[in-house]
Amino acid sequence: MSGAVLVAVDGNADVLGDVERELRERYARHYRIVCLSSPQKALAVLEELAGAGDEVALVLAGQWLPGMTGSELLDRTRRLHPHAKRGLLIAWGDWGDRETGEAIYTSIARGLIDHYVLRPMATPDEAFHQAISSSLLDWAESRRTSPYTIHVIGETWSGRAYELRQALGRCAIPHSFCLADSDEGRARLATVGDGIRLPVVLFPDGTVLTDPSNTELALASGSPVSPERMEFDLVIVGAGPAGLSAAVYGASEGFSTLVVDEGGLGGQATSSSLIRNYLGFPRGVSGRRLAQHAYDQAWVFGAKFAFMRQARAVERAGGELVVTLSGDARVRTRAVLLATGASYHQLGVPALEALSGAGVFYGPPSSEAPAMTGRDVYVLGGGNSAGQAALYLARYARSVTLVVRASSLDAGMSQYLTREIAATPGLEVRTGTEIVGGGGDGRLDHLVLRDRATGDEETTGADGLFIMIGARPHTRWLPPEIDRDDQGFVLTGSDLRDGTWPLQRNPLLLETSMPGVFAAGDARHGSGKRVASAVGEGSVAIQLLHRLFAANAQQPRGRAQETRPAPAT
Repeated sequence: MSGAVLVAVDGNADVLGDVERELRERYARHYRIVCLSSPQKALAVLEELAGAGDEVALVLAGQWLPGMTGSELLDRTRRLHPHAKRGLLIAWGDWGDRETGEAIYTSIARGLIDHYVLRPMATPDEAFHQAISSSLLDWAESRRTSPYTIHVIGETWSGRAYELRQALGRCAIPHSFCLADSDEGRARLATVGDGIRLPVVLFPDGTVLTDPSNTELALASGSPVSPERMEFDLVIVGAGPAGLSAAVYGASEGFSTLVVDEGGLGGQATSSSLIRNYLGFPRGVSGRRLAQHAYDQAWVFGAKFAFMRQARAVERAGGELVVTLSGDARVRTRAVLLATGASYHQLGVPALEALSGAGVFYGPPSSEAPAMTGRDVYVLGGGNSAGQAALYLARYARSVTLVVRASSLDAGMSQYLTREIAATPGLEVRTGTEIVGGGGDGRLDHLVLRDRATGDEETTGADGLFIMIGARPHTRWLPPEIDRDDQGFVLTGSDLRDGTWPLQRNPLLLETSMPGVFAAGDARHGSGKRVASAVGEGSVAIQLLHRLFAANAQQPRGRAQETRPAPAT
């Protein structure tokens, strides 16, 4: 029993009665239900709960309350309970009312609410409960209280414990971390006995691993690590949005498909705590959940996966291609899709690099955010991922500062994010600024900021730094036959340089200079660097694969039978 509180506020007694009935009948066994008609009384209760350290999981409020609007109440709720999910209660059809519709749009854009919730109209109202259950699941996962959470216990924040957290994050698996000498750490270690070598990983099914390898971690999490056969129509290198999209469409259209990733699931998409502008998810969707759903969808269609396996070479062998994986496994395939993605550039400040995992983090704050509660945190970067990270951290940290080298956010960030950032309390933006130094005794405690216009430097206290600048494509392993630009991004289609295409026919839109090898997503030169763009390119790659097979008079093998490994060539 979580003991967390669900709060509902509405001035209409009938509406409040309906909401209270539905909440009590479905959730009273596991949550405390508080329903009030006055926003002033609700604020008093919320302040009392905050003072007592009690968790509030969800607050629902009607928009037109006596004395203040529901949006105002939910905004003030965010300051008292930054982790609570906030929903504006509306009647069916109210979105057609101009004032209510404008209130919903403005409140979501400014981050005052998470979304709107339709009042229950009957009992049971499953549409109402779907919205409530989804909000509670999001809350539980953000608070690391989901029963499927994996727990990592380590001696320090850095070192192998940090690497394990990174590996779990790459597999899009909910997890938490605590120090062995903390109250929580001692309590968890007491359940597994004495003399355990740290770090320790505790799984929901009771499995305990001590200082596991990444492969052992993936296997214990239920992730496949080896191909079930060695011959496919399509090998996809990279399990980010582009690769997963191609896996869904490829497998569903009869191509025997293998997805290989040296990490896990989701790529850079897992860095996004909430993607609000992805088609079909009006409430937004986390990058982790989007990746999980895509993986499930591809798997159901018959796609095969091999995680924690690195693609080390691709070459042509006769009429087919051969992809060499770590462990010297060789997979034969008719086509390859490079969806390897990109990672953030290193900051290049030695004192800060030495604190990686100990207050300094490359990439998203998905697993580190709870540790930033009540602290002063900085995010370096001016793109959408950096903006989403700053907003997510603002739920936990005392203050968040977004440091941007450019003179404004407009060049690299979507407008909906810039609006929400401007409206978020405790979130400051410093444009025209760079980080040139910092450090701490074993953990970050300060940063040195430089004004790019004046050169003036300032030392400021900092408990956390999340670095999300630039992008480096994961393409260094590719052979010289695959043409790339000066930054390493793969050239495709009409962007191929003269003399690099070996055939008489023209290259297909996403085809690289090695015929039959395609590229999609962030690793491709000229890509949109957005989740939706990557997903679109992954689906387009399958349409091009149909054209390639037709030109070669080939039919998809479908779910081919297992064959022996390809001989060395």
